[in-house]
Amino acid sequence: MPNRLAQATSPYLLQHADNPVDWWPWEAGAFEEARRRNVPVFLSVGYSACHWCHVMAHESFEDDDTAAYMNEHFVSVKVDREERPDVDAVYMEAVQAATGQGGWPMSVFMTPDGEPFYFGTYFPPGPRHGMPSFRQVLEGVHSAWTSRRDEVGEVAAKITRDLAGRELSIESAGLPTDETQALALLQLTRDIDPASGWFKGGTKFPPSMVIEFLVRHHARAGSVAALEMAEGLCGGMARSSLYDQVGGGFHRYVLTPRPGGPLVPHFEKMLYDNALLCRVYAHLWRATGSELARRVALETADFMVRELRTNEGGFASALDADSDDGTGRTVEGAYYVWTPEQLREVLGEQDAELAAQYFGVTEEGTFEEGASVLQLPQQQEGLVDAGKIASVRERLLAARAERSAPGRDDKVVAAWNGLAIAALAETGAYFDRPDLVEAAVAAADLLVRLHLDEQARLTRTSKDGHAGANAGVLEDYADVAEGFLALASVTGEGVWLEFAGFLLDHVLVRFTDPESGSLYDTAADAEQLIRRPQDPTDNAAPSGWTAAANALLGYAAHTGSEPHRTAAERALGVVKALGPRVPRFIGWGLAAAEAVLDGPREVAVVGPSLDHEGTRTLHRTALLGTAPGAVVAVGAPESDEFPLLADRPLVGGEPAAYVCRNFTCDAPTTEVERLRAVLSG
Repeated sequence: MPNRLAQATSPYLLQHADNPVDWWPWEAGAFEEARRRNVPVFLSVGYSACHWCHVMAHESFEDDDTAAYMNEHFVSVKVDREERPDVDAVYMEAVQAATGQGGWPMSVFMTPDGEPFYFGTYFPPGPRHGMPSFRQVLEGVHSAWTSRRDEVGEVAAKITRDLAGRELSIESAGLPTDETQALALLQLTRDIDPASGWFKGGTKFPPSMVIEFLVRHHARAGSVAALEMAEGLCGGMARSSLYDQVGGGFHRYVLTPRPGGPLVPHFEKMLYDNALLCRVYAHLWRATGSELARRVALETADFMVRELRTNEGGFASALDADSDDGTGRTVEGAYYVWTPEQLREVLGEQDAELAAQYFGVTEEGTFEEGASVLQLPQQQEGLVDAGKIASVRERLLAARAERSAPGRDDKVVAAWNGLAIAALAETGAYFDRPDLVEAAVAAADLLVRLHLDEQARLTRTSKDGHAGANAGVLEDYADVAEGFLALASVTGEGVWLEFAGFLLDHVLVRFTDPESGSLYDTAADAEQLIRRPQDPTDNAAPSGWTAAANALLGYAAHTGSEPHRTAAERALGVVKALGPRVPRFIGWGLAAAEAVLDGPREVAVVGPSLDHEGTRTLHRTALLGTAPGAVVAVGAPESDEFPLLADRPLVGGEPAAYVCRNFTCDAPTTEVERLRAVLSG
């Protein structure tokens, strides 16, 4: 019989609806039940594309004996971290403080008041590699709860007090300076491995936000080192197995299983990674004209539209790492890896030999069971027939489509769709792909129609056209506003600027500490947890804090709003504090700081109509400007679509561009080359 998760909208929770564990969703009733029964709460947090979450579910949560013990001695609560990032953040902070590490699945035992006292991540079904079995953990926690309750209560109370004392104030730090940015770049150069072009470390995540900072820093300060680092990182990622060499798009991360061995990906594909990387590769192309950057940006955009777009026009959260390998086994990476024999079956002998050499497929295999991950040996690039390789990719993609595809988490997350809207709108504009802009508009329409209520409050998720029950958090408001601002600049439709303003007003009123200017991840009127989460550091995606600073700054440049500009500047104090020390974890904030230091520039393009050739040419030139964080408005003279168009007439009856920054404006120009020079950073 299905448990309480059967009514959930989260695909991850629905995966556990038939477990013998009597799961509860995160709700007040679960904690009331724990009080009534006088038992602890077991909190399990994961997400749909998490490989080890599936492993622990199969080993423990589907086991009848384990489930019976859990049901007798605990109230078990299952949370999708992508639906409730606030719950995930608060208890992950506790896990990391207690154990020095974290990850998913996250396993937390807590009192009926939500105070945690024992932590872990994955627990195996039997003792392994120094880890206790999950059953041993359950029995130990039950024993402590029944025989040492006072001690458990004291531990839980102390942990909760420690968490509550971690309020962050950055009021005195001040705005980032040229020195802040230079020191951040210096620290990044120390973290780079010159041989590979990647950052040091065995596990390598795509540093998209840091690359955005590097590209912007080069544009503003002329730093050759910053651009070379950005090109090295982007080249390394695009040629490695992090990038899907057949279908486009990026996997979650890569690691080196053995010293000197090839990089092997963790095969899940996340919307936020692909949106951020699509946009930053497009920005790298804008700065350099790199053909590699152009190809990767477009292939990643096409992947998102082809494989993540939902029937409602939004974008799904993720593709799983695992799929059926054709024998009935569910295997990580089965959809993406190839053997020489499989290449021959699809391509024939001659082209298979070319593909094996080009993509690094060996007889021994570079992954598991004789299969290889596809990557581009560095020296091969440019030495083969591009048309032949394109044909090979096309045939491999068609053949792969016949395989059992990885599962898709179909829930639409507002924040990540905001990132996708920005990426698709800009990529479509840069490369004359109106279909990509249309996809961005469709996703934005869905967010307005389904996620936004009459007070412009955001719902975090939806699925199959039905809004979820969870309120949006700071990253939702900030990233959706960022997407709407990009869409406004690309389409010339001022309604997107207006919607961005509605969202950012909520940031000012409900997420910002009026005294210090600090930002919180949850609204003042949101559900109260044991601590109000607050984290300015970027992780896999921009933090809500730095994303809000960036969007507030862009909106202020569009409108001249002093409250939004002031809020952005106060929020960026954290960049001055953290940028020189941990730049890899504040990249989006460093990118926003580049925009502040450059102005940012405000560009108004006026013309008789958006279809006028001269208007279109100036508009495209403005969008292709590399000045950090520049905002673009386009429309007819005296149009009320954008504040920047006010008092901006045609020049000699011709379309013209007006560029201002820091309350000073250049003379308007009708010349494309002049506009390009002004916006070149």
